[in-house]
Amino acid sequence: MRKLILLVGFCFIGATAAWSQDPGLEHGLSFKKLFMDYQSQNGGEITNFQQYTHGWEIGYTKPLQDKLNLVVPLKVGVVQQADNIEQLRKAIVGLDAQVQYYFPKPNSIITPYIMGGLGAVMEFEGDFNVQAPVGLGLHFKVADKTYVNYQSEFRLALADDRNNLHHAIGFTHYLGGGLTDTTMQVMDTDLDGTPDDKDKCPQLAGPMELMGCPDSDGDGLADREDDCPEVAGLIAFGGCPDTDGDGIADNADDCPNEAGTRANNGCPDLDTDGDGVPNSVDNCPNMAGTAANNGCPETRSANDRDNDGVPDNEDLCPDNAGAATAQGCPDADGDGVKDFEDKCPYKPGLQVYGGCPDTDGDGIDDGRDKCPNSAGPVSTGGCPEIKKEDRNTLDVAMRAVEFDTGKASLKSSSYSVLDQIARILSRYPDYNLVISGHTDNTGKASSNQSLSERRARACYEYLSSQGIDINRMTYVGYGETRPISDNNTLSGRSLNRRVEFSMVPRG
Repeated sequence: MRKLILLVGFCFIGATAAWSQDPGLEHGLSFKKLFMDYQSQNGGEITNFQQYTHGWEIGYTKPLQDKLNLVVPLKVGVVQQADNIEQLRKAIVGLDAQVQYYFPKPNSIITPYIMGGLGAVMEFEGDFNVQAPVGLGLHFKVADKTYVNYQSEFRLALADDRNNLHHAIGFTHYLGGGLTDTTMQVMDTDLDGTPDDKDKCPQLAGPMELMGCPDSDGDGLADREDDCPEVAGLIAFGGCPDTDGDGIADNADDCPNEAGTRANNGCPDLDTDGDGVPNSVDNCPNMAGTAANNGCPETRSANDRDNDGVPDNEDLCPDNAGAATAQGCPDADGDGVKDFEDKCPYKPGLQVYGGCPDTDGDGIDDGRDKCPNSAGPVSTGGCPEIKKEDRNTLDVAMRAVEFDTGKASLKSSSYSVLDQIARILSRYPDYNLVISGHTDNTGKASSNQSLSERRARACYEYLSSQGIDINRMTYVGYGETRPISDNNTLSGRSLNRRVEFSMVPRG
């Protein structure tokens, strides 16, 4: 009677634990055939299959949380031991409370798991004992809610000579959505509803129609492809607006609020003499004329055919009206350099610079200066020099940025390194950043190529999350094609697994 009371009590505890969980989760029932081995763990041979005995199991399954199930199996059968087969063949009834942890893969029909728990076993011609099962199993999906199940478990008994093995095969049927809706949820790191394997921006939340990437300005173009991610624009203009409607996107328009021409960088044509004929087609840009006469006055002097006030014998362009300061030749920007010699014909400049200005005063004209608004030496194309300590930080970052083994997920130790790079970019607004990923030659070349691209992109997305304009960054993967050390040594392969950060002028 005492043993029966203990078993009933254990059944009550297991059932209470199962039904006390959130009733909204899905329930499941299982039925299995048991092959029980009491003899190999107590002096017999594990390969003596003839001594295995048989039983049956019916179980209740309830998910606790993602990848974790509670299982309450009721087992019945007949067992025997190796040392006294005749006398110790007996019927048993047992009840367990088990936890199963799954290792799901999206779209896979096979799901492995490990299990552990605690159980009570009553022998009808023996003692009551407690056993602790641990093991592993496989679920094979055969229908939307039905799985064939195989499980092997070692059961450590808290009584002498009762350790045993159970092997079971059967099926589990879920009354709700099955493993697909519970333990096999697809990973969605940014919780935007787009699974990571389909999310082009897995660490930044965005709408599903943009493949999980954010669209800050709501213009229908993801930020990673939007040239103007903070201002709503048109897809035809790369996400940028065209405020003046001249067909030139604002980010490329020098006069975004005035309609102009592409040849004049979006600005209206100059009309120096105010005769309604733009300088670009005005043969007399400094003298009012008529459109019928190509911008020149109707009458022309015999000694000044183009009526520009410069006598033909002194006029280097006698048939095209110009300015006296340009020896009678057209000079649209009025800087004294003839248009046909002016490298910047619509921007006033200096003759020593071929008609171009030197806005930042660094001795390099704007036509050749990669950073025309920031002074710098010739060696850097007119851009400010990057300080030695900042160059050293970029070099160290190549070895300091680390990822989880075989993955493109950044280790937390890498964040401080990338934060330093973000601060460097903020100090050099005239520079862009090129991020290049590299691997060693271990594994397939195609896999290495993909891994290098994903790792470079992970750095790109982290820097973007720290406020760096994506228009200032590009990323590329080279796989195993650009080693910097010997791939035949452990240290060489370690050096070849890297992400490089290169600063390049924006011009």
